[in-house]
Amino acid sequence: MPTLLYVQTSGIDTPERLYSPFVLAQTAKAMGIDAIIYFLGMGITVVKKGNAEKIKMGNFPSLKEVMDQAVKAGVKLMVCEQSCQLISLAKGDFTPAAEIVGAATLNDLVLDADGTMWF
Repeated sequence: MPTLLYVQTSGIDTPERLYSPFVLAQTAKAMGIDAIIYFLGMGITVVKKGNAEKIKMGNFPSLKEVMDQAVKAGVKLMVCEQSCQLISLAKGDFTPAAEIVGAATLNDLVLDADGTMWF
């Protein structure tokens, strides 16, 4: 199965950049494509518990609703462990669907993906 990797480096301070990875990843799953969103740097603030509920833009549902739909569709959420150390967040600070992974994981994901998009 083909795989698309979406890397979220933008955090909650730029809400206009947060919806696209979830919408595109959910669309990929509907197309029979495996989809992973990797959160790096300030991007990890997106999956910190309570943050996605606070973000709502235009006529879209809240970011939390869009995130939940993507996870339900089978999109995998991965959080960079080193970014957690930089921003002083711990494993329990994130939505349960988010898996904490090491930096080498991103390198492996990029090498294995059929396409990569950064937000």
